[in-house]
Amino acid sequence: MEWTKVTSAQELADAFGSGNLAVEVVGSLRGMPSLTLPPGASLRGGSLAFGAKGLRLTSNNTVQDTTITTAPHEVAIHNDTTVTALGTLSLANVTTTGQVFLAADGQVRSGRIEADGVHVTAADTRGRFDRPAGFGVEALQGAFTVWNRQPDPAVRLTARLERISAGSAGEPVHGGGVFVGGHGDTAGKADGGTVDVELLSTGDVFSNGGIAPGTPDLISGGVFVISGANVAEVRNLGTTTTYGQNDMVLDNWGVVTAWNAHGAVTSWGPSGIGFVNFGAIGTLTVDGPVETFGLGARGFNVYDGTLREAVFDSITTHGDGSVGVQVSRELPRLTIRANLRTEGGTGESLVKGVLLPLSAIALSIKPGGRIGTVSVGGDVRTEGAGVPAMELEGGLGSITVGGSVIAAGVPSGVVHAVPELAGVVAGLTVEGR
Repeated sequence: MEWTKVTSAQELADAFGSGNLAVEVVGSLRGMPSLTLPPGASLRGGSLAFGAKGLRLTSNNTVQDTTITTAPHEVAIHNDTTVTALGTLSLANVTTTGQVFLAADGQVRSGRIEADGVHVTAADTRGRFDRPAGFGVEALQGAFTVWNRQPDPAVRLTARLERISAGSAGEPVHGGGVFVGGHGDTAGKADGGTVDVELLSTGDVFSNGGIAPGTPDLISGGVFVISGANVAEVRNLGTTTTYGQNDMVLDNWGVVTAWNAHGAVTSWGPSGIGFVNFGAIGTLTVDGPVETFGLGARGFNVYDGTLREAVFDSITTHGDGSVGVQVSRELPRLTIRANLRTEGGTGESLVKGVLLPLSAIALSIKPGGRIGTVSVGGDVRTEGAGVPAMELEGGLGSITVGGSVIAAGVPSGVVHAVPELAGVVAGLTVEGR
């Protein structure tokens, strides 16, 4: 392929306008009007600064080794929705200021997205009108979003998304971080077009939804798999950190065969959850620590859907109302290699769109929930006044704790369990105040 080199915005427009399909930008181009790549065109190199919307892709486009800059609330890269087939849209080694938004909408019926090494330095998606809904809430779009919005189940996108990152510790993106989804109904269940993803891997993701305190019906996610997404593997290679109210760190409404988080999972805001599942997951493995700091910010929740096995390194919560592990559905196996620990007392937490008072119990199995086997390598410990270490109102097949079960703020009743579980918990080493 022979590349046409350009050094100005006018040369760039002229190059594509005259039929060149491989254009290389040399240097920095500023004052750019929105640019549409023709079908089959490729763009590489340099940096492009736009005043409003940035680069629009059509079909079979490649963008590589370039920086696209616009205002954080604008889209830096998006796609034409008047075409019926996207072909393959490829992004490689691309940095943006502004959202990356690739969607099946309008006339789009098919397409493939390949992205490798995409970093969104800044974005603000809080003002987007379109949001998926489910489980009593709406969810903010991500700084990097791939979304099949078509209600027709015959419309299918495929994708391989590698090394996607967003924000920084000093400047998290506003809204969600990484968002991949298909079409869902208002209950959060898939009911239309899908996106099938071979691999979704992320680097460091830092996000702050900027949601007003006390809001019960709006959330965001650091890495969010939405209903209608079918992912063979999610692989979080870096840290994932959220800072705001109702900011989930890792959240699943879709279908994931294997979710592997290798970096730390951290929530700083109220009602933020380390990992929450409403969809279907085969195996979940979190090798980094899960830690939350806000009021009502729980560690791990299984509220709906299915999950065969969950393995964690450790789970620690610091705020009032911040339950360590809460299970409301069947979970065959739960392993925590080190400690499960909470420090808080009672406080408000967002539960399916409703703010409810919760105590920071370390292990909670709700009525209707059941865990087949629980294995904790270290301690199960609570620090809050009057907070038991375990509240077992559902089913439990067996439990082993390598250390002790400790409720530092409770003189007795360290483990609250329904009578039929008395034999299951009888062998635990229990310590009260």
